[in-house]
Amino acid sequence: MDIKTVGIVGAGQMGNGIAHVFALAGFEVLMTDISREALDNAMELIEGNLDRQVSREKISQAERDDARGRIKTTLTLSDLGQTDLVIEAATERETVKVAIFEDLVPHLKPETILTSNTSSISITRLASRTDRPEKFMGFHFMNPVPVMQLVELIRGIATDEPTFKACLAVVEKIGKTASTSEDFPAFIVNRILMPMINEAVYTLYEGVGSVSSIDSAMKLGTNHPMGPLELADFIGLDTCLAIMNVLHDGLADTKYRPCPLLTKYVEAGWLGRKTDRGFYDYRGETPVPTR
Repeated sequence: MDIKTVGIVGAGQMGNGIAHVFALAGFEVLMTDISREALDNAMELIEGNLDRQVSREKISQAERDDARGRIKTTLTLSDLGQTDLVIEAATERETVKVAIFEDLVPHLKPETILTSNTSSISITRLASRTDRPEKFMGFHFMNPVPVMQLVELIRGIATDEPTFKACLAVVEKIGKTASTSEDFPAFIVNRILMPMINEAVYTLYEGVGSVSSIDSAMKLGTNHPMGPLELADFIGLDTCLAIMNVLHDGLADTKYRPCPLLTKYVEAGWLGRKTDRGFYDYRGETPVPTR
């Protein structure tokens, strides 16, 4: 099908980035959230990011204004029912995602493709809770969405070929590159990335190195742009823990056991940048390691 309108559920870190790239690529975007404040903050971020692209001569002022004009917001989930493609980008909790789909499905057009930006949860299982498992896919963007070039496309067991091809065409239209993954826990990127982050936390937990020494070692020794603990803070320690639990539960392998220290930080509410404390304390002018 020819996809022209896109509905985005969730105006957080991922949702506003997804809205940004779709609007720039010429799609009409309707973004929803449960909070007007979240929608207003998202639009402020999108405008700031578009302005930054203009200042760096990545886009013209006219392209910026056109993209901004293509994004509309609503507090009413059912308003997304008339869009051609829906991308759910809510919090990484299966119960929340399932509740959203159950509320949205009665309002969808028969031909609407339904997708989730989940980073780890079974696409087949999510699809089974809708009326269109054959028109359901995983559509996993990387953070920050306007900068990162990859989109993971994950087919559930029931996903049909026209749905896959339509989503692949959309990825190409927004100027990203698709990587196709089978529907196994955490897919490709997080299946590899999260155990590395978890091992870095174990390295800290066991006293092998400090936060700064672990991050410096990986940045300078393996040419990573961010150390694994700094990256964990950027992603959100609650998200890292959720993905490790999905891996551990889904694959039943002890190598995916979340580090107790990661669990402890999440229990403390030290979730990284979004709470101003994680493996680093961000409340001052420069981040300071917390261990």
